[in-house]
Amino acid sequence: MTRRIPLGRRTATATVILVLAAIGGLAPVRGPAAHAVPGAPTVPAEHVPAVRAATASVATAAERYGWGTPLPQASDEFDYGSPAAPAKPDPVKWEQAGDEDGCWPGNGRLGGHRCAENSGVVGGVLRQVGETNGDTGWLASRFGQRYGRWEARVRSSETGLEGREVTERYQPLLILWPDSERWPQDGEYDYLENDTPGGDCAQAYLHYPHDENVPVQQEWATTCGTDMTEWHTIAIEWTPDHVRGYVDGQQTYSFSGGADEVRRCIQCAPSMHQTIQLDSTLPDPDTPVRAAVYEVDWVRTYALD
Repeated sequence: MTRRIPLGRRTATATVILVLAAIGGLAPVRGPAAHAVPGAPTVPAEHVPAVRAATASVATAAERYGWGTPLPQASDEFDYGSPAAPAKPDPVKWEQAGDEDGCWPGNGRLGGHRCAENSGVVGGVLRQVGETNGDTGWLASRFGQRYGRWEARVRSSETGLEGREVTERYQPLLILWPDSERWPQDGEYDYLENDTPGGDCAQAYLHYPHDENVPVQQEWATTCGTDMTEWHTIAIEWTPDHVRGYVDGQQTYSFSGGADEVRRCIQCAPSMHQTIQLDSTLPDPDTPVRAAVYEVDWVRTYALD
């Protein structure tokens, strides 16, 4: 199994409580020092969103619900590097694909790789670049905890004209992945998993911790009316009682319980850590994918009160 993105998902769902509310036009639907990055892939300037282009305040779940101060060892404002001299993500906080300099196999498919040079910090923004050959970025936090709150400010878009004729697309993701690396036994919370960059919905797939040899057990929620080419905050709260999601500070789903003979309750996973991924799903090395950029303004992690 390829690390952090298992295969064969979306074959089963569970029945648990889902809280849905209309949100200002959003329609939830069930269902240390910087290091230079040499030779990083480039995107034509006219197709790259300006750094900090959206400076207006966007509501956060942390502000609305009083989550307190972010944990410094597990949070990153990405306020280093520059467009002219991109920096590697802080190696104290982040594990890079390819062990800092190389590449790893991609998302369990035959095409594309996860490469260190495809993630860079450009003076206020983490930028992951997905190339038409499937080479892309991946990061994993070195901090794990059981229960907590995570929030990130993100946007994504497809870039340039190259690859526009193809149908394969990247998926921008924010994931809580088990520290044990055991999947599906220890669950997985994809609190952002979009089918395409820059879509108009924020999707989430919450995986139960479950037996290995059964169909994937998960819950799904999507919040539409959300232009993901613009900055939005996406958050998850994980407690002993529930798993809840938020878009721009508004709760969009809540799951609890759901245990049966093949799975534990949805909130019963062990310790997890944050990953940031721009994944491709190429079926073979010769299949191109639409180039994309995924940007993260900041990511903040909180302990439970």
